[in-house]
This record gives sequence, C-alpha cells and structure tokens, in this order.
Amino acid sequence: MGALKGSTDEPRVSPGRQNRRKRMSSTDAKKDGRKKAKVDGATETLEVNNLGISWFAPFTVLSTSSISFFRSLRENLRVDNLVSTDQFHFTRKSQLAIGQESSRVVENDLPGLVCNDLCNGKENICIPVTNEIDVPPVAPEKFEYLSSIEVAKNFVIPASAEGCNCKGKCTNTRTCSCARLNGSDFPYVRKAGGGRLFEPKAVVFECGPNCGCGPKCVNRTSQQGLKYRLEVYKTPDKGWAVRSWDFIPSGGYVCEYTGVLMKTSELDNVSMNDYFFEIDCEHTMNGIGVREKRLGEVPISNGLGAGEDGGDKLLVESDPDYCIDAGSSGNVARFINHSCEPNLFVQCVLSSHHDVKLARIVLFASDDIPPMQELTYDYGYELDSVVGADGKVKELACHCGTADCRKRLY
Repeated sequence: MGALKGSTDEPRVSPGRQNRRKRMSSTDAKKDGRKKAKVDGATETLEVNNLGISWFAPFTVLSTSSISFFRSLRENLRVDNLVSTDQFHFTRKSQLAIGQESSRVVENDLPGLVCNDLCNGKENICIPVTNEIDVPPVAPEKFEYLSSIEVAKNFVIPASAEGCNCKGKCTNTRTCSCARLNGSDFPYVRKAGGGRLFEPKAVVFECGPNCGCGPKCVNRTSQQGLKYRLEVYKTPDKGWAVRSWDFIPSGGYVCEYTGVLMKTSELDNVSMNDYFFEIDCEHTMNGIGVREKRLGEVPISNGLGAGEDGGDKLLVESDPDYCIDAGSSGNVARFINHSCEPNLFVQCVLSSHHDVKLARIVLFASDDIPPMQELTYDYGYELDSVVGADGKVKELACHCGTADCRKRLY
C-alpha cells in the first residue's frame, strides 16, 4: 500500500504484548455483462482525470455534467443503488493512451487524490489513494509496498513440497496430487475472470513451484495478481479504508495480506504497530476460541493441535508462533478495516510448502460486492482478550456501523 500508516480509530492490532491481534473470523454472481453507452447515438468514453479513470453509462444515467455526477456518486456512495453493474463501469487508461488522446481528457483530478499509485507499479493494476476528509488532504505515512511475502532475516522457510505432474492446467481431480490434498477436488470453481472460492475451507492447497502446471492454472488463483481495481480512501471515523471500482463476485479473490513473515516473539514495538496479522490457522482449523471450525480434513501432521504437547489445550493457552508484520512494508490489505458483518473472509493458503503455521493469508469475497462498497473482514477479536502493559483489560469501540455491530472491536 504505497504510502500510509495514518491514524485510525479502529487500529489493526491492540497495544500490549498480551493482546489478541488481527486474526481469522468465524464468519455465482450473475454474469457481469457490461455495456458501452450510446450517448447521442454513439458510443462515448468519458475520461475523468490524469489517471485515465472513465466510465461507460447509459444516457439516462449521466447528468449534463459528467464530472459533477461522478463526484456526487463518490460523495454519497450510492453507486449500488443508482445503477447496476451492467450499466455502469469504471475504467482506467494508461498514461500513454491519455497522451495520445489529450484533447479528450478532462483536467479535473480524482477528488481528493493524494497518490496516483500506492503500489508504485508493483501490481498489475495501479491503486490510487484519495482523501476528501482532511483539509488540506494528506497521504498515509510512507511504507515499502510488497506484492508478495518477504521473509525476515535469518528466518528459514520449509523446503518446497512435491508438486503435481499436470501439464498446462490442472483439470483431472483423479490424477492431480494437489486435488487429492484438497479432498479429491479443486477448491476453486472455474468462472469467467478466474477461479472462485465459494466457501471458507480449513486450508486451501494451491499448486506450487514444483508442479507441472502453468501460471494460469485455476489452482493458482491467489498467485495471479489483482483482478479488481482497488482504491484506498480516507473515512470520517475509521481512518483509511479500501473499496473496489469493480463489481466483485462472491468467491472472487481480492488480495493477499503481505508483509514480513517472522516469529511473533520477535516483533519490535508491538504497542506502536497497527499492522500485523497473526497466522492462527491452527485455531480456525480446530474451532479454538471464537473460531468456528471449518469444513474439510487437512492431510498434514504438523499444526493440527493434537498430540504430544497438549493439543487443543496448548493452542488455547498460547498465541500463534508466527505473524505477518506489515508495519513498515506490506500491501493494500493493511488498510482493509474490520466489520461485524464483513463482505470478505480470510483463507489460509499453502502453495510452496505445507506448513500450516506459515500459511499465506488471503482474502476472498464472501458475497457479491457492488462497486464502491467498502471492503471489510472480521478481525476475529475475542471480547476482553486484549490486555495492556498495565495488566488491565482494554476495550475499543467498533465503528463498522452494521445492523448487528457488536459495539466493541475487543
């Protein structure tokens, strides 16, 4: 997320060594046929700014001032109520294309634009940052954008697991060894635009570096880069947030939570770090604490919590051994807020190795998500689980604003 840490009223983790940090929660859209508009009898592309942001929309939807209409949509966040996804579609052109068609470019900037591209070209899609709250508008604090996980110094990653012998794309569940790891099936359903994960799994085994299939295999869905155009924006009461300009279908891959993979015990300045995610896949797989046990038997011996060291009891009494620290380096996921009624779910994914304690943390859509709706997931805090340096239980109000809000984040 190329720029900011920024203050927020809903921090990603709570202060104190004994706290419960960000964790996993317990909690086929119709075909997206987009139409180009016929404006005055001709198809028209309306370009809005130097990012090449534009839209196609029916004449009946556009007002006489397209810029004012766009700003009105942004301010009222009513895109999903005003138009449907086959009527309205934001699009972005390259700077080269804009240069070639400069006479058609409107000179208005995206309202509140403070950063053209958060990822500085490290993703296949640029991520703008806007701030219409602060006067003057400020950007998030700078950080190093990571499109994939970085490993801490002196941290040893397990050896790559054996792969399948498929060629091109994995299609046969009877012969693909990766499918067998997933219960003799592929976790993702093939759909136009990529694979979809329609329900949370205990763990998803994707194809890895030793597999014979290619990069477009459906069982590499979370390794294929961003598919939807995301924007980081400032909110009045929750700090920074993330939304999509595109319709995201249920089960669609949104992004991975990246940062520095390290031992939780080696985190520096925990009380000042609002951006780290404990890899607590074991707890979710076993239904520990507030976690609801997920479907699926996981064919791995390490990390199931049963056996020699006390099993489930040990898991209850201890925090996860490893975490992803996105305090000074990470990606767009670090700005996604908590909600008691989220539209994303967290999924543990194993690809290069099969050690669940070091699983990748990936976010998928839990329902159809209309354009411009804030993206959220449940941080998975247990109430009264956060203890400060003084030994006292800490409380933090939740500002998600949903009908079933628990009123407290922790």
